[in-house]
Amino acid sequence: MTTHSITTFMVLISILALANASNLYPQFYDHSCPQAKNIVRSVVTKAVAQEARMAASLLRLHFHDCFVKGCDASILLDNSGSIISEKGSVPNRNSARGFEVVDQIKASLEKACPQTVSCADALALAARDSTVLAGGPNWEVPLGRRDSLGASLSGSNQNIPAPNNTFQTILTKFKLKGLDIVDFVTLSGSHTIGNARCTSFRQRLYNNTGKGQPDFSLDQSYAAKLRQNCPRSGGDQNLFFLDPVSPTMFDNSYYKNLIASKGLLSSDEILFTQNQQTMQYVKQYAANQELFFQQFAKSMVKMGNITPLTGKSGEIRKNCRKVNS
Repeated sequence: MTTHSITTFMVLISILALANASNLYPQFYDHSCPQAKNIVRSVVTKAVAQEARMAASLLRLHFHDCFVKGCDASILLDNSGSIISEKGSVPNRNSARGFEVVDQIKASLEKACPQTVSCADALALAARDSTVLAGGPNWEVPLGRRDSLGASLSGSNQNIPAPNNTFQTILTKFKLKGLDIVDFVTLSGSHTIGNARCTSFRQRLYNNTGKGQPDFSLDQSYAAKLRQNCPRSGGDQNLFFLDPVSPTMFDNSYYKNLIASKGLLSSDEILFTQNQQTMQYVKQYAANQELFFQQFAKSMVKMGNITPLTGKSGEIRKNCRKVNS
């Protein structure tokens, strides 16, 4: 067995062990809806071909779902008489997107296998497929999640790491979900694709959170370029690539950017500037893309296992935007 084969084998063992821990397993729909994975992949492939940014949007939806009440598709619920949607939370308002693609995935799944595949599983598969389509790693997605009967606006506001949170606050938010410092650095690497709004990093360009000067942990020529389209006031929704080097390619450029002081968000740059341990991981991933990919696959499976609803809990929604009546 070659070193590479052993590494791949160990990754698979780790992933299977994590999956078994929560009663989720990749073959869950093999009999009830054998075409489920192909259906999801087909819809995601078309959506990403139409708009490369959609890969990052679908990946982000899975993150923002799992960090609130676990991976239960609560983020997909619209406002209703009994539900206050998580879509209106600070982390999601005007930025969470991809809901129409999830609707298409669900409609196709319902046509093939009525009320069989959960919205939560569809999100987990779409996140994996998006990563692969952008050039990132592949992994077996453990399946068998069920959908929540409610949402948590307060959970969405409080539990999702924010761009201006301190290092310790973000690490604590990860730890509260059973994720560790390695997962923190690794999952942050998903910022190798996608965009951020001016409002998410403006404080770094102008007053460094009230200190009256710009954030000098940001490369100043890069900061000057950012200021051109992110003014002191206005332009909140103006979009910027999280990774200006290869914005639609899932690779390890994100970590190289951090070393060059070109991490767009404060929550990115602190991985390299505020903690010795995370700095070492950043250096390792910048030097070794394969290492990053292997750990990203493991960390995504681990995140996908955050308190899923299984068995008789929750339901299989017919429409991801509302609970079954």
